[in-house]
Amino acid sequence: QSWTVAPDFTHHAHSASLSAVAVNNRYVVTGSRDETIQIYDMKKKVEHGALLQHNGTITCLQFYGSAHLLSGAEDGLICIWNTKRWECLKSIKAHKGHVTSLSIHPSGKLALSVGTDKTLRTWNLVEGRSAFVKNLKQNAHIVKWSPDGERYLTVTTNKVDVYQLDTASVSGTITTEKRISSLRFITDSVLAIAGDDEMVRFYSCDSQKCLCEFKAHENRIKDIYSFEREGQHVLVTASSDGYIKMWSLDPNKMKETPSLLCEVNTKARLTCLAVWIDCASEMKENPDTAAAASQANEEEKSLIVKKSKVCGADTSDKTAKRKRKIILKKQKLEAPLQKKKKKQNSS
Repeated sequence: QSWTVAPDFTHHAHSASLSAVAVNNRYVVTGSRDETIQIYDMKKKVEHGALLQHNGTITCLQFYGSAHLLSGAEDGLICIWNTKRWECLKSIKAHKGHVTSLSIHPSGKLALSVGTDKTLRTWNLVEGRSAFVKNLKQNAHIVKWSPDGERYLTVTTNKVDVYQLDTASVSGTITTEKRISSLRFITDSVLAIAGDDEMVRFYSCDSQKCLCEFKAHENRIKDIYSFEREGQHVLVTASSDGYIKMWSLDPNKMKETPSLLCEVNTKARLTCLAVWIDCASEMKENPDTAAAASQANEEEKSLIVKKSKVCGADTSDKTAKRKRKIILKKQKLEAPLQKKKKKQNSS
């Protein structure tokens, strides 16, 4: 099977460079130095609107399932969004400095965040409040839960600290030569790490030993992503050299160098990366997956904050700063008003 990469939907999203991107089964959201979050509906391949709650560069975005999005920014806020109406359910003053990274526990009940105030904070997402604060010796710029939720990682420059959830203590440390820009869990205990060089390295979280390393690009790697489709494990890498590359992995043979599936030169200076997979077409092929997904969605509705109202130039939109509100497509707003007018006229 040959793989190819071709542009499918391209949009000039922001007035400044992109700083974060996230995907769920329908939407792609992008955050930027222009302080906005743009929403794209991938089923319709259209721009859906913008979120203007933050006052500062958007530093991190993460979906939980199909109903919620968490965003963090340099204003120290974490915002929890409902993705049905795109309203802000809760805005939390999370850190005294910038929020640099956040990660949601697989259960959806907890989240971790790190910031420039040298703290690691645990959040109770059911109640939308702080649960625990841990002081760090240095500012961490990445935090991430493992897929099984049994451990989490913090990254400080070129050092990864592995924490066990049950003890909340460091069980091991991985140190690299260069600054780490991105990491990804391949399995519950194997990490892919990339940074300010051309190499991707796989590490064991248990032994903290390097299992394999290979040269992926000609320049530093900005972001990595992994996914599984039709039984095949794929690692995707994006570099400052403009190339996006896809690699075939075998999780049972992590000591073997991955094979290149395809590559594309975007001719852009890449800053972040995410992979959107068309779940609808996959579910048609696999009805068992569809059943599991619908059950997961039902469970998800009961989690995350009970409603209590609760990839350019470095320019910022002054109007956006003044008007901190959600802008959705014009027709989306006009439709209910027209219905209301019709009702009033008939009465």
